[in-house]
Amino acid sequence: MLCQDCGNNESTIHLTQIVNNKKVELNLCRICAEKRGFHNPFEKNAFPLAEFLTGMLREIGEEASAAFKALKCPKCELTFADFSKKGRLGCGSCYSAFRTQLKDLLRKVHNSNQHHGKTPITTVKELKPLREERKLRDELRQAIEQEDFETAAAIRDRLKILFEPAEG
Repeated sequence: MLCQDCGNNESTIHLTQIVNNKKVELNLCRICAEKRGFHNPFEKNAFPLAEFLTGMLREIGEEASAAFKALKCPKCELTFADFSKKGRLGCGSCYSAFRTQLKDLLRKVHNSNQHHGKTPITTVKELKPLREERKLRDELRQAIEQEDFETAAAIRDRLKILFEPAEG
């Protein structure tokens, strides 16, 4: 797509702005964007996510043993010490290799190590039986592990009723 201002250069900057409840989109080349006063705040320095993670990892690393730092991803061979310096994982297998350490990091960053996203309002009603099923299956598993077979049978019956088609 060509720049909306000069019509010569390829547009590399895409801006969307709401003005008086109307959406205004601009597709500009870098030169025209600068003429309009638009500047990329991260142009000279990349977004400091790696530095942020490195700082968080330093706190964890100071407490860690040498064995902890020597952990290595079996696929890309990135060590946890290297990850602590770079703030970036080498591949998808790193998530498994550094699972315990990443849980600690995520807990520090997000106050949790599990993602609990929002559920769209339209699907709350549809998800309720699935959540109930998951809860009942967990209870059933626990009852079986504890050899509480009467409770397990009652939970099994509740599961059966949960997904029976409604009569009428």
